[in-house]
Amino acid sequence: MTMISQDDIEVAARRIRAHIRRTPVLALEAGAFGLPAALTLKLELLQHAGSFKARGAFNNLLARAVPASGLVAASGGNHGAAVAFAARALGHKAEIFVPSIASPAKIKRIEELGGSVTIVPGAYAEALAAANARQAQSGAMSVHAFDAPETIAGQGSIALELDAQLTSIDTILVAVGGGGLIAGIAAWFRGRVNVVGVEPSSCPTLERAFAMKAPVDVAVGGIAADALGASRIGNLPFAIAKDFVEGVVLVEDAAIRDAQSLLWRDFRLAAEPGGATALAALTSGVYRPRVGEKIAIILCGGNVDPASLGK
Repeated sequence: MTMISQDDIEVAARRIRAHIRRTPVLALEAGAFGLPAALTLKLELLQHAGSFKARGAFNNLLARAVPASGLVAASGGNHGAAVAFAARALGHKAEIFVPSIASPAKIKRIEELGGSVTIVPGAYAEALAAANARQAQSGAMSVHAFDAPETIAGQGSIALELDAQLTSIDTILVAVGGGGLIAGIAAWFRGRVNVVGVEPSSCPTLERAFAMKAPVDVAVGGIAADALGASRIGNLPFAIAKDFVEGVVLVEDAAIRDAQSLLWRDFRLAAEPGGATALAALTSGVYRPRVGEKIAIILCGGNVDPASLGK
């Protein structure tokens, strides 16, 4: 199993620097959300194409030789938008396979960014099977959403940035789908910071893998399934997570929706359900910080119709 080193992440960060945004952090006031901890939001929902996925997409395209047949990827939406954005920027064509549960806002975003979209009945697993079949037929380069070294190293650049932006971090809360984001962050900190995964109770890929001590298939559903709905944690993300992720907490859909609403009402931040999942661990009380704990929360995606967020 190929592991990801800090050197890999540093190389990826230098490679993609000219193509991504160094997203800001927002330090919240003392006592925010009625909690005794010091909270900082990492605003990765302001990244190109609306999510952290642009980092891994650009690292793949810049680190590997792209054939004339272009790119193919499976995605719940955000990875597809990121691959389409990176492909357009670098002069490649991209075919994106999305499951039928993908939100119309994300499908529209992929098309706006120049990606060719094929909708596949089912969830992410079915879209991935269709993408793999197309890749074998066309010879295009496959860009995996989470289970590839280039993807994980690119996502790890978020942790490198956080290290420079914050003088001290005790804990980072990270939403988990296929595991690429949490693996990149954990690979950078390597136990120096507590990295905690947050999953919807309806998509518990990492929680079940920890329980079974190996990746296993799980049923997926709920409001965040278009972003966090991988039916199985990636092999490489799990190999990293088992060594460097502190644990996983599960949140309910209602808590995710409440966190979305709170971000819109109090900060005018439009987070999709997956993007608000990490925060939901705090606002719902499933993660209880100790007094004075310094916590960073990754707001990882904002591809959502603002009209769905209320007033």
